[in-house]
Amino acid sequence: MTNTKKIVLITGANKGIGLATAGVLARDGHAVLLGARDPERGAAAAAGLSEQGLDARFVRLDVTDPATITAAAELIDAEYGRLDVLVNNAAITRDRSRPPGEMPVAALREVYETNVFGVVAVTNAMLPLLRRSPSGYIGNVSSGLGTVAFLSDPDENLAQYANLLGYNSSKAALNAVTLIYANALRDSGIRVNALSPGFCATDLNGHTGVLTADEGGAHIARQLARPESGAFLNENGGTYPW
Repeated sequence: MTNTKKIVLITGANKGIGLATAGVLARDGHAVLLGARDPERGAAAAAGLSEQGLDARFVRLDVTDPATITAAAELIDAEYGRLDVLVNNAAITRDRSRPPGEMPVAALREVYETNVFGVVAVTNAMLPLLRRSPSGYIGNVSSGLGTVAFLSDPDENLAQYANLLGYNSSKAALNAVTLIYANALRDSGIRVNALSPGFCATDLNGHTGVLTADEGGAHIARQLARPESGAFLNENGGTYPW
């Protein structure tokens, strides 16, 4: 991003890719708000960055809890008056060791509550603050596993992940959500993109990825500086097909 100090909110930022992204952006001189549902873990993550002299702050934010979303928006309004960048990073999976035919609908709903509905809820709550920014940006952390291109013709190296009903379909829905917001907000100057950190080793996948969370966070931070809107930016500098 530019050298101008920005106010950045990242959901799911107490660990993994979210925390790594927060660290990169804070070291670049931005004010980073670490959204997390667990107060103890969120406060500890923010303190770890603050101890390095970085502008980082914990904000309690459970993307499935409307009260915490409203409270977070009110805090940002009162303390900063605007939001420049929203990174919707929080995500879960309930697919591990479950073929599609054995995925309980309740578990599927749980995935969508965080990965899709939570993104919409947080985005809508933060839009008034983003509209006050001279260059508002919404980045939705997605996955190539949710692209129709992958699902219709899985890469052999990732074929074992092609049948993740909850995670993959929720990311496909998130990609559609991204395009809809990008089109709706185009005239407002707010850019909206899907972002890919790459296949990172995190708690989400049992640490089976090939990149570290720090590498994924660096990829996300770099993508925030790109000028496109309505694109699925990939970790290698190009774009993914939808």
